[in-house]
Amino acid sequence: MKTIEVCLTPELIHQHDLKGKVIVVADIFRATSCIVTGLAAGVKSIRPVGEIEEVKALARQGYIMAGERGGKKVDGFDMGNSPFAYQNTAIKAKKVAISTTNGSAAILKSVEASQVLIGAFLNLESVMEYLIQLTQSVVIHCAGWRGTPNLEDTLFAGALMDEVMEEFTPLGDSASIAHQLYISTHENLSGTALGSSHAKRLINYGMEEDLAFCMETNKYSVVPKLVGEELVI
Repeated sequence: MKTIEVCLTPELIHQHDLKGKVIVVADIFRATSCIVTGLAAGVKSIRPVGEIEEVKALARQGYIMAGERGGKKVDGFDMGNSPFAYQNTAIKAKKVAISTTNGSAAILKSVEASQVLIGAFLNLESVMEYLIQLTQSVVIHCAGWRGTPNLEDTLFAGALMDEVMEEFTPLGDSASIAHQLYISTHENLSGTALGSSHAKRLINYGMEEDLAFCMETNKYSVVPKLVGEELVI
C-alpha cells in the first residue's frame, strides 16, 4: 500500500527517506501559492534558489527577480512574494528566479525525491488527482516559518491527506496531527489559517488581500513540477 507522510518543517526533512517518493512542497503564505498562480498565468518557468545573490546572477541571464525576506520584498528585486504580482502580463512567458525565507529552501531540500510537486489550496484538487494516479508513496513537505511548523502549511497537509485517504496509508504522527487539525477546523479553514502567527505578521504589513487569495480553493488546475532546476507545468 502506498503511504503518505507529513514533514512539518524543513528542519525535519532528514528524518524522511525521499528516494523513490513523490514530495509535495507547501508554503501557503505565500511562495507555493505564488508559484501556482504564476505558472497558471503563463510564466514560462520559476527557478527556486537559496540566496539573494543567486537571483541577481540569474537576472543577468534574463530572469525576473522575485523574492522576500521576513515577508518584505527584497530591495532592488522586480517582484516580492505576492500572488497578484505573478498575474502581471508583463512577466508572461518570462522566466522567474525566486528566493524566499521559507518556500524556496523547502523546495531545494526536497530534490532527492523522484518528483517534486508544488501544492497550495489554489490547486488542491489537481494535486489530489495527480497523486491518486501514482504508484509511489508521498511526503508532504511543509515550509513552516524559519525552521518551525506553522498552522497554514499543516492545514494544507491535512486537507490534501483527507482528499487521498482511500489511496494512501498515513505514516507517522505528523500525518495524524495534520489530518486531525484539518478535520477539527475545516468548517472555518480560512479563519483558522488567518489566525496563524505568520498570517498576523503579514497582516501587519498590509497583506490581507494576499492571504485571502492564498486561501481560495481549487482556483487553478495546474500541478507545477521541478524539472531540472526549473518549476514548470
